Amino acid sequence: EFMQASWDSEEVQAKGIQHLASFVEEESAFPYLLRCTEVVALAMKTHIDSLDLQVEGCNLLLDILSQALEQGVTMALDESVASCLLHTVRKHSENEEFLSKLCTLLMMVSASEVAAENLRKVGIIPDLLSILRRFLHNDKICFSCCAVLWSLAVSEDNTDQAVLEGAVPVTSAVLQEHLHNGVVAESACSALWALALQGCFTDSDYEPTAALLLDAVRNNPERAVLVKNGFLALSSLVRLSETAALAILLDPRGSGTELLKDEFYLHFDEPGLAGALCLLLNEMVQYDEVMLDMRSQKVEKLLSEIKFQFPFS
Repeated sequence: EFMQASWDSEEVQAKGIQHLASFVEEESAFPYLLRCTEVVALAMKTHIDSLDLQVEGCNLLLDILSQALEQGVTMALDESVASCLLHTVRKHSENEEFLSKLCTLLMMVSASEVAAENLRKVGIIPDLLSILRRFLHNDKICFSCCAVLWSLAVSEDNTDQAVLEGAVPVTSAVLQEHLHNGVVAESACSALWALALQGCFTDSDYEPTAALLLDAVRNNPERAVLVKNGFLALSSLVRLSETAALAILLDPRGSGTELLKDEFYLHFDEPGLAGALCLLLNEMVQYDEVMLDMRSQKVEKLLSEIKFQFPFS
């Protein structure tokens, strides 16, 4: 109430945010802090030029959201909060250090389907792509933005087809840049999978993207989630184009089929990964030429072993 009574006073908003932040460690205060997110976001929007207030507000929202995620509480932030955050993103789009925090906040917000939908409605996708292009070297920003892209792209009610198509080259560039950083590569693979599900790829994208996903798997073989997401992205690409299937078979860095086998044996106890692999193989055998090659590489033996390993799945 104190903050709402004096929106115009930057000092009042700053003091209010600082005072609310002092309650973060108190467990009993958490339900009340949950109700303060809109007030904090609006204070940030009202005093958009004050970087100190933006940082303190962002830190407080991060603390509240972190507690919410830890306690399994879904925070469906409304459109007004999403709009406030977008204003902050646009005003401080050159400040790399602050953007790193802000993108982490957006990632946590987008964990809620409702909040992700609100971010999509206010038009945040072009801003995310712009941030990625500008800060391609920053692993924290790339990780967070790709995670947000994934959340926005998997939305069933997606009307941003044209905007999302522009995300394919940017996300591919992130994966290429951070191929050896498992955390970022995993996030980028997820985003590419969601973009493939939405049919955002052009004919010229299939082969290079399939090769890039194989590279991501090859460079991070121990990361089961990355491998699974890579397989799911590949299966979506293969469903759309035989070119992607041929790119797996004719991978210049080594047999893509052998890589698929190696990953199954490496993660022998991962039903989710085996399921993703079966989905990919099932898409590949829809093409006669590809199926003949898979037979010659004894994929039937691999399938028998998967069936034996997971008889009830």
